[in-house]
Amino acid sequence: SEQKQKGSVIFSGFRALGLYSNHLAHVLRFHKKHREFYVLTAVGQCFHTYNVSKLGIVAVSNALPEDISSLAADRMLVYAAFGKLISAFAKNKEVVHTYTGHQADVHLLLPFGDHLISVDKDNVVIIWDVESEDTYLQISYDKASFEVSALMHPSTYLNKILFGSSQGSLQLWNIKSNKLLFTFPGWASAVTVLQQTPAVDVVGVGLASGQIIIHNIRFDETLMKFQQDWGPVTALSFRTDGHPIMASGSPIGHIGLWDLEEKKFVTQMRNAHTTAIAGLTFLQNEPLLITNGADNAIRVWIFDVAGGDGRLLRQRTGHSAPPTKIQHHDQSSLNILSAGQDGTLQSFSTVHERFNKSLGHGNNYLASKKKGVRNDTAKLPAITTFASETARQSDWDGIIACHRGFLVTTTWNYQRGSIGAHKLEPERFNKNRSLNVHATAVDITSCGNFAVIALSSGHIDVYNMQSGFHRGHYGKDKAHAGAVRGLSVDALNQLTVSVGADRLLKIWRFRSKELLHTHSLPAAPASSLLHRDSGMLAIALDDFTIHILDMETRRTVRRFSGHRGQINDMTFSPDGRWLITASMDCTIRTWDLPSGSLVDCFLVDAAAVSLSMSPTGNFLASSHVDGLGIYLWSNNTLCSLVSLRPLPADYEPTVIMLPGTCPKNSGLSAPFFIPTIPGLVPQFALPSTPSEDQSKIVNLGVLAQKSTFYLQLENALDSNSYEEPVKLLRELGPSAIETELRALSPDMGGDVRVMQSFLKMISSILQSKRDFDLAQAYLALFLKLHLRFIADQPELMEEAESVSAHLEETWMSMQMLLNQNICLLSYIKSALL
Repeated sequence: SEQKQKGSVIFSGFRALGLYSNHLAHVLRFHKKHREFYVLTAVGQCFHTYNVSKLGIVAVSNALPEDISSLAADRMLVYAAFGKLISAFAKNKEVVHTYTGHQADVHLLLPFGDHLISVDKDNVVIIWDVESEDTYLQISYDKASFEVSALMHPSTYLNKILFGSSQGSLQLWNIKSNKLLFTFPGWASAVTVLQQTPAVDVVGVGLASGQIIIHNIRFDETLMKFQQDWGPVTALSFRTDGHPIMASGSPIGHIGLWDLEEKKFVTQMRNAHTTAIAGLTFLQNEPLLITNGADNAIRVWIFDVAGGDGRLLRQRTGHSAPPTKIQHHDQSSLNILSAGQDGTLQSFSTVHERFNKSLGHGNNYLASKKKGVRNDTAKLPAITTFASETARQSDWDGIIACHRGFLVTTTWNYQRGSIGAHKLEPERFNKNRSLNVHATAVDITSCGNFAVIALSSGHIDVYNMQSGFHRGHYGKDKAHAGAVRGLSVDALNQLTVSVGADRLLKIWRFRSKELLHTHSLPAAPASSLLHRDSGMLAIALDDFTIHILDMETRRTVRRFSGHRGQINDMTFSPDGRWLITASMDCTIRTWDLPSGSLVDCFLVDAAAVSLSMSPTGNFLASSHVDGLGIYLWSNNTLCSLVSLRPLPADYEPTVIMLPGTCPKNSGLSAPFFIPTIPGLVPQFALPSTPSEDQSKIVNLGVLAQKSTFYLQLENALDSNSYEEPVKLLRELGPSAIETELRALSPDMGGDVRVMQSFLKMISSILQSKRDFDLAQAYLALFLKLHLRFIADQPELMEEAESVSAHLEETWMSMQMLLNQNICLLSYIKSALL
């Protein structure tokens, strides 16, 4: 029942890594006391606050029930719309106000003094009183004639709001008197952006046609027009540090810079983001431009070079497309390597964002030079799988990666943070490059010297990581008849194990490339994973089962079934005891290898694509379908007592929400010493929850835990069978026996009935006519510890007298046997003489 309530007994959500921005525009705030600018970005159901000076994260808000649809801020509060509701946050964290009244989803927000203006999808504009949460005014527009798409407050225009529409017209309203003051006919294109220019009365209008209009709303006069060729204008901003420059954002990630004095286009910042520019803001009186986009990036650009172009000053970037494979990089558990569908390889720190690094996007320079195309069109496809090793990473490349549908494998250098020196390609395909052959699996030896690469054609090649030279292949021609699905090298470079689509598992000698063993699999394998320390090989099959093969005996030692979808990834715990698997059925399951059972299972909203258990065992990292982040789950068994038991075949897992970006504190700190039960096998004592009216005076009887021996004595009172407690007592050492006997006393949490049961146990040993000396030793110690207490208890005295009678009787028979033996020995001795 406890497992059903909690969802997972082993793992609890800790935090998410690599999430920085989404498709919503950022919000800029200035803190007067700190004299510093802060940038706010929405990430799913919460928002992050970063300082602009270092782009260091300052705060993460509490999560809302739904994804944020619009974000805005004034001097004191941050407003976030989600669904039909709006919440106001204080101190960038806590919800202090909630505004309810919209009948449709809210998509536009504008703070306005002591009021907040919101617009929903039904074209209803509500003006709220911030403190009282009451509706001050409500305006409903007809969608067909005026659908609100943008709004702003023109500077120095008291109580006035300018609305832009999808039909192209603009309206100026006095919201205090609820009057429409003026309607601007527009420019025959939907208004996407309204932005105040540094000049009073002048407004920048961005249109869906790509036109940018600089318009004087006081005289209804257009001062200048610009045309952007990259589609609709997504954002506008103006420099206020003495340069008459305007920046405009586009849906394809380019930024245009325009000179307002010369009325001309100055320059372009191409590929500032890989997706649409969501937000773009010049800092007040500073040559800094902040941008963000749906590519999960925040960037700060500085304009300090001639020509007016901005250069990248600092950034926070994650994957712009979901990760395909994640893996802990070194033994410290501090860095997680992640390859994404965006083609980049990145390293995320579990400690702080400043230690993150991007290894960049692989370029196929050879192809681009031969064909004379630009480098950006010759980018390598996304990485499907990779292997890393830290042993020689300071000397040469330590990472090797396969690319989707690509024959060439690439090496990467972690320390330099870039693609490496070699592109490894077998020469056998030089004559026929049209063959649809690609790399499917890779591994690096633990020494970091060799890379083993498997291909979809069934070939397996070995390369030197330092020189990039080919060092041989497995099999006469091919290693497998079908595509190779999994590949591993053992810890000592003795054996290489491969699994192929031909349903065969093959073990090769690493150095001589000789085939040592072939094992037939019941179904085609999907992937394999070797735990180098224990020599256990996990093979995920296409029938959704997992087989565990012992490399030492070369036999299948475990078979796990239960997944109902393709198994995406597997990871071992550091000690090799657990195998954690993720499947398309949205479950993450933990299998216990020694017992061969499923001990933990939970559901997530989106199927996990990749898993990696940290080498220290404290975190499980996961990446998910359509998710840009890496999610960390803390291992509860390291800091609290967790009771694991095999789960039944019909166990129904519960859904667990993915962790947020703010680290979660469970509120329970691990005790310095976890209490244990006395006995030969160490066992954690279960924590008991004290009642509120319990006395604070320490009672050793309450604190003491019942040991296994104690419980067996209790049970023996009813069953009158003392074989189990005697067997257990024999296994204990002298000090443990003394501890067990001391614990029988009521002063130490024991009971008179259990002491009586112990005396009955001694009687049963004496009656069995075995272990006479052992019974004497136990009884001597028992009397030494509890003699005075026994004398005061009539029932114990009665039992003791019974034991004494048994003892005397047994001693008489023992004495008779001894005398008989002495006589026999004397006779034999005299007869021989």
